[in-house]
Amino acid sequence: MAEDKEPENVAISRKRPYSPLELQSLSPEKNEQVVPKNDDRTSKDYYFDSYAHHAIHEEMLKDEVRTRTYQSAILDNPHLFEDKIVLDVGCGTAVLAMFAIQAGAKHCYAVDCSSIIDQARLIVEKNGFSDKITLIQGKIEDIELPVESVDILVSEWMGYFLLYESMLDTVIFARDKWLIQGGIIFPDKAIMYISALEDSTVKRDRIDFWNDVYGFDMTPIKDVALCEPVVDVVDAKAIVTDAVPIIDLDILTCTKEDASFASDFVLRAHRNDFINGFCAYFECAFTQVHKPIGFSTSPFCRYTHWKQTVLYVEDAITICEGEKICGRISCKPNKKNRRDLDISLHITFQGSRCQVDKKVNFRLR
Repeated sequence: MAEDKEPENVAISRKRPYSPLELQSLSPEKNEQVVPKNDDRTSKDYYFDSYAHHAIHEEMLKDEVRTRTYQSAILDNPHLFEDKIVLDVGCGTAVLAMFAIQAGAKHCYAVDCSSIIDQARLIVEKNGFSDKITLIQGKIEDIELPVESVDILVSEWMGYFLLYESMLDTVIFARDKWLIQGGIIFPDKAIMYISALEDSTVKRDRIDFWNDVYGFDMTPIKDVALCEPVVDVVDAKAIVTDAVPIIDLDILTCTKEDASFASDFVLRAHRNDFINGFCAYFECAFTQVHKPIGFSTSPFCRYTHWKQTVLYVEDAITICEGEKICGRISCKPNKKNRRDLDISLHITFQGSRCQVDKKVNFRLR
């Protein structure tokens, strides 16, 4: 498959709060546009309400793979939306809600916990949809809709490593409470894959850097860095093995417990090389439409703001073409903060030039 180069000047992606220093850098300076007087939020407020800041929504909206796939799935299927009631879970700027009305929906209830809902309400009004879209601020688990049921549920719930931030739980709650029998969910399928990669240059820069910092041994930080997955763009040429699925979710039927998973996998090497880590990415599909459509966050596909998630191992694994490396990966929400993910990776390998039996624990936060 042909490799697509990452576009230049892509904004740094995150689905997590900005730090106070980052927020200061986002604040207007003298001679720049003045913040509206009714906006008295501080950096501390943004830290706890990162989705209130426009930058993260700008990044997601500019992700054309993401946004145009949703747009096509909705607008190309007006027969599904005509005179239907729609629920948009985690609506952000309400772009999906507006797509739904354009497709012929009778009404859309758009819900978001963040104060971005204030801007979404103005956006909806400016585009003439105020009589068709009702915006509700609050947690899905805490609010009530003025209707007993909805026909269609739309949501962009996916996070890094597919499951980061545990928003799938919210979608499942909304589905079970309001979606009619035989209702439609956009998207309704999600699969995450894992492969192995040779990424020595990036690993040296991000991880091995701590071995010698201006002559000082800073390996205690290296130990911490190794336990944190890295979200970044992976060069397709770095992939050493095939990719296999590790979780397959049907959003129409899955349960909250399904988001905690353990999966065995076997990867086959395409060439003689070294393995420095493992690359995870996901695909989503809209299969309830006339012509199924979807997108992938694979390194072999166009850039998305989700990028890929890399789990580095401390020592390189020498692998030869055709050899197989076995593993077991497990994932569950962190007990103290369900937004975070505890990921465990157990690798076993009996190769002609290397033998490995190692378990590594990670935390995505």
